[in-house]
Amino acid sequence: MSKAIRVHEYGGPEVMRYEDVTVPEPGPGQIRVRQSAIGVNFIDIYFRSGAYKAPQLPFTPGNEGAGTVVSVGEGVTDFRVGERVAYGSAAGTYAEEVVINASAAVHLADGVEDTTAAAMMLKGLTAEYLLHRTYQVKAGDTILFHAAAGGVGLIACQWAKHLGATVIGTVGSAEKAELARANGCDHVILYRDEDFAARVKEITGGKGVPVVYDGVGRDTFPASLDCISPLGLFVSFGSASGPVDDFSLALLGQKGSLYATRPSLFAHAGKRETLDAMAKNLFSVVASGAVTIPVHAKAKLSEAPQVHTDLASRKTTGATVMIP
Repeated sequence: MSKAIRVHEYGGPEVMRYEDVTVPEPGPGQIRVRQSAIGVNFIDIYFRSGAYKAPQLPFTPGNEGAGTVVSVGEGVTDFRVGERVAYGSAAGTYAEEVVINASAAVHLADGVEDTTAAAMMLKGLTAEYLLHRTYQVKAGDTILFHAAAGGVGLIACQWAKHLGATVIGTVGSAEKAELARANGCDHVILYRDEDFAARVKEITGGKGVPVVYDGVGRDTFPASLDCISPLGLFVSFGSASGPVDDFSLALLGQKGSLYATRPSLFAHAGKRETLDAMAKNLFSVVASGAVTIPVHAKAKLSEAPQVHTDLASRKTTGATVMIP
């Protein structure tokens, strides 16, 4: 038997139960991993609450983790028993041992620790596709990144700075502002206290930015659109404050023929060669020290309800990792 978090009904953090489970042997195309660290993300809250529906109830939340391969299923040739792996788009990772599709895993580079990997796979790969694939950030660009002190924000702002961009970040508190400045932000706006669209216009001399990265959702919309220069891009990649409702296409025309997209990691990581390229890019900037992964909290797997409570309050910064 092995321990895992199980959700039998959708609801608040209290619906997560720490239970004994039987871990099956991996089927064709699968690997079984003994996890050493588990990543925690906002998407886990969406599944637990029922905002996103799991394939069935009960289920084990979690997409992210790192550990050691303990067995491989039929047809798996990329991975061997004893190898270290990490993943950001698996399923059911709130567990001591997990069976995942081999297609979701990547080999863990020697210079990257398991806890770092578990903290960065989903958030780091998200930053990778946002900065390199959704919009290709280049030297001289000025970008706006909401929730700059959050898990994705701290990685993305460092990386954008490394690419030569001027980074404007929004945060919710003075403490988070300090953190954002220390992690690549040239300008920090407290979006609860200031009109961030007006500040962006001021910083950019009235031009606006070519791209806004918005993982906040309801609280920052539609003001995000007022920050974008004509023909620019609105990237909605999360909804920490709630979903953007009633999105009007006409609004994009009124605000300057803008583009809007709602990308996901799962769509990008669906191809093995793309996932490997993204992971290689991420590992290289982390191994070089250009991007550091801030793990600001560690908790036991059994403490998952409290971890979710803290994350939902948006008091946390950086990444939280659970240790089985």
